[in-house]
Amino acid sequence: MSPSALTDRTDNPRLFLQITFATTARLVDPIDRSIRRLHYAEVAVGTPNTTFLVALDTGSDLFWVPCDCKQCSPITNITAQGGPDLRPYSPAQSSTSKTVTCDNGLCERPNACATRNSSCPYAVRYVSANTSSSGVLVEDVLYLTRERGAVAGAAVKAPIVFGCGQVQTGAFLEGAAMDGLMGLGMDKVSVPSILASSGLVKSDSFSMCFSRDGVGRINFGDTGSRDQAETPFIVRSTHPTYNISVTSMDVGSNSLPVGFSAVVDSGTSFTYLNDPAYTALTTSFNSQVNERRANFSTDGSGPFPFEYCYHLSNNQTTVELPVVSLTTKGGAVFPVLHPVVPIVDQLTNGKIRAIGYCLAMIKSDIPVDIIGQNFMTGLKVVFNRERSVLGWQKFDCYKDVKTGDDAGSPALAPGPTNQVNPRENESPAGNGSFTGAAPLPRQSSAGHAGRVPSGVFLSLMLLLLAAAAIV
Repeated sequence: MSPSALTDRTDNPRLFLQITFATTARLVDPIDRSIRRLHYAEVAVGTPNTTFLVALDTGSDLFWVPCDCKQCSPITNITAQGGPDLRPYSPAQSSTSKTVTCDNGLCERPNACATRNSSCPYAVRYVSANTSSSGVLVEDVLYLTRERGAVAGAAVKAPIVFGCGQVQTGAFLEGAAMDGLMGLGMDKVSVPSILASSGLVKSDSFSMCFSRDGVGRINFGDTGSRDQAETPFIVRSTHPTYNISVTSMDVGSNSLPVGFSAVVDSGTSFTYLNDPAYTALTTSFNSQVNERRANFSTDGSGPFPFEYCYHLSNNQTTVELPVVSLTTKGGAVFPVLHPVVPIVDQLTNGKIRAIGYCLAMIKSDIPVDIIGQNFMTGLKVVFNRERSVLGWQKFDCYKDVKTGDDAGSPALAPGPTNQVNPRENESPAGNGSFTGAAPLPRQSSAGHAGRVPSGVFLSLMLLLLAAAAIV
């Protein structure tokens, strides 16, 4: 990038970050398991309910869970960590399950059906190499909780069409989805689309809050607040996604007049940019940090994904970084509150220490720019599909989304019928925090499918756990 591409800014904004182990990369583990993080929601489906820990993915549409498995990833050993008892779903074992036939409007592969009354097959391929999920569509109830109002905390049985995932391939067999995947995209088969079309939420909109400590929430029906920043979606007629336009970038004292369009994708752990945006941002960042460059590597299990990494001195616990932000179409500024990931190593006595940090950005090897989950940390991000805008604001995910009052903890997630006390379990390896399941709320007369009053959201709690990124 030529010097003329930079505009010097005299205010020279700086960001001071405390080095913590909430989201870290370890040099002693395979990179695809130790460094990549996704947010998950604990969900329950069926009667009696079966609990799943599903990755939340705004970059795809279908919600699917392992079901009547022919080739599925081994059930995650999350129970040993104090998490829910995970097991495959079987429609035959649920009294509320229904077959989705090939004449259903949500069936996208009718040509693959033997008859109109056959079970509708599905097959979804993801960008990650040889990664797919296939099976048949089913309908059953998804348990959500009301966020506010007179019936706050009551369970809502939401009839949902989802994938009975019988065969998984590629990254899914390596833990890319803990126990299934909830597609949150724009297609009619996605959970937000079904909730809106059935009247279970007042507004065709949802929000996701990503906290630094790994806990957050997703609220269906949330349109955000009047003071949030916004930019319009660039909606394509074929395979629409949550695509936005970035008109320029700021890195510390430098303004970079480089624009691009990007998909906002919670199912991708980190941010991927093509040139010239990647080189412009990374070289500007590199010119303004104080630490010397580092060349970290893994234990030989795979390439280290980050190009710009830096050493920390002994006992260093804070870093001073240039502030990174993106200016979007319309002028709203998208702040990047946590642009780096700390790098830790394990000592012979079993303890860990921070040895460096990396700019958590990767040069894209496909012609698509992606704003990943890491750029959304510290924000509540609103996907308003009615108005076709993305909204965001800095937000404490522990606060009540409607009143701003401190609720003490994120909204309860539907979980197993046996109560498990919520607790935080941070492993010595620094793999983030895990919050145990909350009990499935008792059913009341208001706990059945029906229209939700104004200002009431349907909620799930989010968990940040280690997994391979789904691109």
